[in-house]
Amino acid sequence: MDITLNMYQASAIAIVVLYIGEWLKSKLNVLEKYCIPAPVVGGIIFAVLNLIFKSTGIMTISIDDTLQKFFMTVFFTTVGFTASFKLLKKGGIQVVLFLVIAVALVVLQNIIGVALAKAFDLNPLIGLSTGSTPMTGGHGTSGAFGDVFEKAGAIGASTVALASATFGLIIGSMIGGPIAKRLIDKNNLLEKTGDNLKYNKEIAVTEEPAKELSMNELMSATAQIFIAMGIGTIISMLFEKIGRTFPPYLGAMFSAAIIRNIGDASSLFDIKGEEIDIIGNISLSLFLAMALMALKLWELAALAIPLIVMLIAQTVLMALFAYFITFNVMGKDYEAAVMAGGHCGFGMGATPNAMANMQAISGKYGYSPRAFFVVPLVGSLFIDFFNAGIITFFMNFFAK
Repeated sequence: MDITLNMYQASAIAIVVLYIGEWLKSKLNVLEKYCIPAPVVGGIIFAVLNLIFKSTGIMTISIDDTLQKFFMTVFFTTVGFTASFKLLKKGGIQVVLFLVIAVALVVLQNIIGVALAKAFDLNPLIGLSTGSTPMTGGHGTSGAFGDVFEKAGAIGASTVALASATFGLIIGSMIGGPIAKRLIDKNNLLEKTGDNLKYNKEIAVTEEPAKELSMNELMSATAQIFIAMGIGTIISMLFEKIGRTFPPYLGAMFSAAIIRNIGDASSLFDIKGEEIDIIGNISLSLFLAMALMALKLWELAALAIPLIVMLIAQTVLMALFAYFITFNVMGKDYEAAVMAGGHCGFGMGATPNAMANMQAISGKYGYSPRAFFVVPLVGSLFIDFFNAGIITFFMNFFAK
């Protein structure tokens, strides 16, 4: 028996799945420890049940992805609004350096993914599904590009990308601390630095009063998002006309970035950053829940061994890159070691994982103000923007 949930039913189930994930996170510390998103937790449970139903011949549940695509486009549009080059310039040379090495990692992740896919005689887009798409990009980028890869002929790409993203969240959180500890101990960084970093093992956070949401501000944010989405369809259409794959959500992201930087450079209008961020987070949660619900786990069976090899290769790459590149480029000091640990967090997972890694390191050895400024700025505001462009380049190159 085949059951298809229409877009209204799918969104209703997605809400239930999301709250089941939230409840399980509150009960199971391991989920909180590794920063596994609630929609991922609930969505995987739904996908596993669907696998059991299909395997036993009871039924197969299909999901109408109309609203999934809508929420995905809204999310990527809000990502575009974070790409402020005024903030990048304000962050100074350390932010620029870290962004450069983060982009370099993205390129290497994709090169390794594609190379191993070819070695296993797989579609190169399956390789991209284990590269920067799930590693640096996480579940949001995986859910978006996986669907595009499948339409380009890479069967199972969505499932591979989302499974890889979950793997990355866990492993990125596990290797960051040990790598930073090794760097600190081997190079005697605390002795070289002295006591100035030991003054406070608690991370000082200044609490600002919560901003009160208003209907007018939310309406302005919604208007900015929808205008960017509308312009984005034109940008994507122009790229498609010259024979390049450029999904509508990428056009919306680039359009939002243009609007953001026009707003920063002029006094014509204000970007409603906080409200846009709220709308983006809601959209991401619903998009992820629907994307994970639609996982076809039975497609992983034929890719089991290649997938394991690819994910081990990505883990080794991340560890070596953080140890030899991130640490050395960022200054070879204590704060560079903390940044190396943080880079493992969002290079294989997400910015919250990076923050969790750095908090654990700082809690033991001492606060690292530069690391806590640079890593989240690049991880939260810039890397998704550059990653999407690089994935698109690789996709167009290998989809020929």
